[in-house]
Amino acid sequence: MDALSEEDFVIPPPKYEYLDHTADVQLHAWGNTIEEAFEQCAMAMFGYMTDLERVQITQVHYVEAEGHDIESLLFHFLDELLFMFSAEPFIVAKKVKITKFDRENFKITAMALGEEFTIGKHTQNAEVKAITYSAMQILDGTESQRPQVFVIVDI
Repeated sequence: MDALSEEDFVIPPPKYEYLDHTADVQLHAWGNTIEEAFEQCAMAMFGYMTDLERVQITQVHYVEAEGHDIESLLFHFLDELLFMFSAEPFIVAKKVKITKFDRENFKITAMALGEEFTIGKHTQNAEVKAITYSAMQILDGTESQRPQVFVIVDI
C-alpha cells in the first residue's frame, strides 16, 4: 500500500443533504364507542393492505394486547393484528371484534375474522411495515363528538 499523503487526510466539504421522505399514512377511524373506533382502526389498516371485499370469513383468530396507557394499548392492539398478517399463515381480517376492553388495566381481547391471504385472490396494496406513536390521537368522545382515533403507520 502506498503511503498516504497529507491531501488524503483533507476531508472535502459535504455536498449532500437529507431529504424527508413520506413513507406513511394516517388512519382515522371512529365509532359510537371507543371500542368500535379501535375496531374500525384495525379494519382501516387491513383495508389499506388489501381489498376487504375479496376477503371471506373462514377462520377466527384471537388476539390479546395490553399497554400501560390508552395509546400504548391501541399501538399494541394494532401491532398484534399486523403481526398476525405478517407471520405465516398471513391472516387478513375482514372483521375485528373486541370481546373484552379493560380500560383500567389497559387490556384488549379480540377476534379477527377472515382468512389466509392469497396472492391472486387478494389484492396486494401498500404493505404496512409498522405502527407508530407519531401524532397518535385518541378522542374518547363528548356529547358533541363521536369517539375517534388517529394512527400513523409506516408503509
